[in-house]
Amino acid sequence: MKHHLLKFLSDESGATAIEYGLIAAGISLAIIAAVNGLVTNLSAQFTSINASLK
Repeated sequence: MKHHLLKFLSDESGATAIEYGLIAAGISLAIIAAVNGLVTNLSAQFTSINASLK
């Protein structure tokens, strides 16, 4: 039983999956922040264009 417990505690394959998940979450947050910034900028541009056309 001690052998199985030590084998379980030394297994790092789950940790690798968690690390990849954290990396994917970080990339997703960066993409969301970039898109949010673009949307704000585009909204201001369209508002400006709309005001000039009136």
